[in-house]
Amino acid sequence: MSIDRRRFLQTSAVAAGAGLAASTGVLHAAQNQASLGPFAHLKPMTGGVVRITVDDRKARVEKARRLMAENKIDAIVLDSGTSLMYFTGISWWASERTFVAILPARGEVAYVCPKFEEGRARELVTIGSDVRTWEEHESPFEQIAQVLKDRGVARAGFEEYARFFVADGLRKAAPAVDIVIANPVTIGCRVIKTPKEIALMQCANNITNEAYRAVIPLLKPGMVADEFSALAAAAHRALGAEGSIGATFGEMTASPHGSIKRRPLREGDVVLMDGGCTVDGYHSDMSRTVVVGAPSRRQRDIWDLVKRGQAAAFAAAKLGAACEDVDAAPRKLYAEHGFGPDYKLPGLPHRTGHGIGMGNHEQPWLSSGSTDVLAENMVISIEPALYFAEIGGFRHSDTVLVTSTGYERLTKYPDDLESLIITERRRFLQLKGKIVRKAINY
Repeated sequence: MSIDRRRFLQTSAVAAGAGLAASTGVLHAAQNQASLGPFAHLKPMTGGVVRITVDDRKARVEKARRLMAENKIDAIVLDSGTSLMYFTGISWWASERTFVAILPARGEVAYVCPKFEEGRARELVTIGSDVRTWEEHESPFEQIAQVLKDRGVARAGFEEYARFFVADGLRKAAPAVDIVIANPVTIGCRVIKTPKEIALMQCANNITNEAYRAVIPLLKPGMVADEFSALAAAAHRALGAEGSIGATFGEMTASPHGSIKRRPLREGDVVLMDGGCTVDGYHSDMSRTVVVGAPSRRQRDIWDLVKRGQAAAFAAAKLGAACEDVDAAPRKLYAEHGFGPDYKLPGLPHRTGHGIGMGNHEQPWLSSGSTDVLAENMVISIEPALYFAEIGGFRHSDTVLVTSTGYERLTKYPDDLESLIITERRRFLQLKGKIVRKAINY
């Protein structure tokens, strides 16, 4: 709600004292809108979202079993993390007290957890019912070893993100069991997204698109990065999701993930923004580079080259393409203009992109030396950037769905320079538009 409308409602309430009764419901709605500050016009965008179900997770377990058979793995042991959530729907804090799910190629899914957590574990378990427990003085690894023995497991897989002490503890408790990498199973399941997963990620990206639209006009000289990030988190919440947009200013954008240094935003600064949110555990991811005030000729030239670099990566991101070739495409262009080569600065010091899903960074990796190959329904980021110590970094990151005919961008926010120049006039016009929309929607 705008300040003027709030004052109007307050004045109306005074008039009510002369014989007009104000509606309590209307006043409460107005107060709720006012509490949202500059985001009162935003509405949650998660209505109608179709979430992942138990049947979806059971289908994932069956796919994992097929991949286990293909890779001669008898079971996979899932430590706390996104793969545990992916297959079982259980989110469990990764503490020193071991909690695991065991997915056997044959037999019932089993769980090992601390005895005092058994009640909570059973509430969370939706696939299988075999829950083994260990007391504080006992070894959880003996229980895991017993489950593997009961299921006739000779080769057990751990994914690469499993904590060492869990795999090592099992190795000592079950020395006859061959411990192998489970990536062909876990990544084999997660890297290709289902239509439902793609819809969740599109919803998350739609929310982040609108959050960017809401907060970019609020950038102004004197603002600090934490202030901007707080506004971005509030915008995401108003849109129905937990998310954030980090921002770094000026020369500090030369570090791809920012700096611990803090200073206020200045006229002429490059602002590098990187953010996203989650919907039912699935991530959005988008970066944009904004210039506050009129960009210099140098800024325009770098901006143009980065956009051409991203276009080269888009063109290379075809079905069946080697991920290292997608990474090489913008580097070749940058090298032709004297930047790099490879990871040298000024240039592109990081990979061109990565997979996105329940992990904000997951396979495939779009980098030199990657053996990954693009397949239909992979979701990846495309973000070849350029960084300069003296003027900062320029990066646009978009989330892309690999399709049978090429790719589809899930991030829709404008990425042309003119749309991302923040001037007082543009700020005024955009904020004016918000006020008009609020008045219309009231």
